[in-house]
Amino acid sequence: MDRRAFLLSTAAAFALGGTAAAQRAPVAPTTARRPVTIEQVGRTRVDDYAWLKDPHWKAVWRDPSVLNAEIKRHLADENAYASALLRPTRKLQRALLRDMRRKAVKDEDAPPSRDGEWSYFTRHKTGASQPSFYRRRGPDEQLLLDGNARTAGTTFLHIANAQHSPDHALFAWAEDREGSERFRIFVKDIATGAIMGEPVTGAFGNYTFSPDSKWLFWIERDENSRPVRVWRRPARGGAAAVVYHERDPAFFLDVTRTASNSHLMIRIWNGDSSEVHLIPAAAPEAAPQLVAPRAPGLLYSLEFWDGRFVVLTNADGAIDFKLMWADGQDPQQATWRDWIGHRAGRHVMAMQAFRDHFVRVERANGNPVIVVTKRAGLAEAAVEFDEAAYAASIDEPQDYAGTALRFTFETPRQSKRWMTLDIETMKQAVLKADATSGAYVAELLNDNSANYVVERLFAPAADGETVPITLLRRRSQPLDGSAPLLLTGYGAYGFSMEAGYSPAALALVDRGWMWAIAHVRGGSEKGRSWYFGARAHTKRNSFSDFVACAEHLVGARYTSAGRIVAQGFSAGGLLIGAALNLKPELFGGVVVRAPFVDMLNTMSDAQHPLVPLARPDWGDPLARAEDYDYIASYSPYENVKAARYPAVLATTSVADDRVGYWEPAKWIAKLREKSTSGKPMLLVSDAQGGHGGAGGTDAELQRASLQYAFANWAIGAR
Repeated sequence: MDRRAFLLSTAAAFALGGTAAAQRAPVAPTTARRPVTIEQVGRTRVDDYAWLKDPHWKAVWRDPSVLNAEIKRHLADENAYASALLRPTRKLQRALLRDMRRKAVKDEDAPPSRDGEWSYFTRHKTGASQPSFYRRRGPDEQLLLDGNARTAGTTFLHIANAQHSPDHALFAWAEDREGSERFRIFVKDIATGAIMGEPVTGAFGNYTFSPDSKWLFWIERDENSRPVRVWRRPARGGAAAVVYHERDPAFFLDVTRTASNSHLMIRIWNGDSSEVHLIPAAAPEAAPQLVAPRAPGLLYSLEFWDGRFVVLTNADGAIDFKLMWADGQDPQQATWRDWIGHRAGRHVMAMQAFRDHFVRVERANGNPVIVVTKRAGLAEAAVEFDEAAYAASIDEPQDYAGTALRFTFETPRQSKRWMTLDIETMKQAVLKADATSGAYVAELLNDNSANYVVERLFAPAADGETVPITLLRRRSQPLDGSAPLLLTGYGAYGFSMEAGYSPAALALVDRGWMWAIAHVRGGSEKGRSWYFGARAHTKRNSFSDFVACAEHLVGARYTSAGRIVAQGFSAGGLLIGAALNLKPELFGGVVVRAPFVDMLNTMSDAQHPLVPLARPDWGDPLARAEDYDYIASYSPYENVKAARYPAVLATTSVADDRVGYWEPAKWIAKLREKSTSGKPMLLVSDAQGGHGGAGGTDAELQRASLQYAFANWAIGAR
């Protein structure tokens, strides 16, 4: 079976009610148990479902059609079972999707971004799955790339990091056509429309032009999907040369430019340490200059401003980071001097240089704050927002010579707005508000401020910490414990879950639900100490925090036990799976996407591309017995037990090269084997897309309509 045929057959297997299998009485697939004994660091475990991991799994990532025939049949059987069981929800899925589309952004394109004489922007044509890219100078508009035309002959396309060269003569973009995130990079001469040289292949999506526009720099993605080398070639085509080779698989790579275009930067980092190499703009072929060598516990990044470097770092115990000055010619660590000192609990997250101003973004009380410093006198002013919970982020790129900072702002009840801040006067203005359907615009204007409530709650944890919760509900919803509640979380790698707008969440809230984010430890919502409070051998705090949030919401009468549906994505699936093992009776259902639930086995696979990178966060069960024992104590797959588990829906993509499809496949099989509740355990596999599934806003809403219809069905809601 070729790849296209496999894609079509997989899609057909999950067309609800559309196959003969869907018309039969739903019977869960029987997953064969084939015990495999695994011994490591003096420990022994038995894995009954190890066979679900294709022995040629790396090849499967690149081409799902080569998946082992028996495994392929098993996944198709799981899809058919889910299709048949959820057939009664088809009407609700359609209704949810209709409401989500009504609440979704109709014009999701950012306003034009100015660079010199040109303004660059994207536009989604009606019915198009991909954006098109344009630029404008005065009244003249020029098409740079028709994204939708690139979809011809492919079932999946992801266009990433489209950008123009600093001299405005070239336009480049990265394409992934499999979902495995192995990109090809194209460079186009804007004047002639010709592609310059052969496309770069086997790359990550991040790349940059040199400040003089003569060179293209990119990151190689090796056969293990790891970043290994920075390459350089003439931007218009020609021989490529290695600029930097990273030999330690435990580090990520990035290549970018400073905001002022003074330097190229090669950044190397993981969760524990980092280093930066600089290439001056005047000599793009020069060997990279190391700023400060990587050292355990030291993280830093750079920007060039006012003739010197600004260093954002955790040096000297600055757990929530601080800003330092460094010499403009030789910024080695010996020249670093404090500028903005460390303040515990106020996490400095990002920085942006302008010619006459410097902007930093901090997180205070769980919400982002924008702080502007004027070059003249270094006077500061801050922008805060009068909302209990919100998301705000700086747009990229910015006009370095200008005085307008572009940023986005949104809340769980208000869709995204592109804002501009005059960093000289500190006055704000709306550049563009998201456009939804006309009827819903009126509903937003009339209802959101009055009828939707966003709250920031705090759940007491067993060790005395308080865990933030962002909650969205209708004001009219009674607080009597009757409401169903969707509780989501992540809690890993220091990533914070932003309190942004979700048309899917609002569609659920309009049906009498409440929607909440548990900002558990492992993220950085309360500063970097919040991250370190659930990392390595403190990781179990994430799971007990999630349970504490659920129990607090029950105790405060927002919902009741058995009326909560838990939701998680990727490492958020680990959170949900582990919390489910702790307190299955709290939850009425579970919906997880690409869930990291087979953690002990994955972290024991040195060939997995992310394992070396993730060891600082999880530990190394291949080398240390204490790490093995700690991970084994919470890894969701290993800790499934005989218990009354709620209904579970897990979704995955066969080409996902971060969390393999076999993780949820094995977990669902074990839940089905062990659960005493008789509730269904469902697995939906997609041959298209990668870690995030099939691309595009509508595909995301279709996934959400399936998940939320399942959530309603799981708890018997109507």
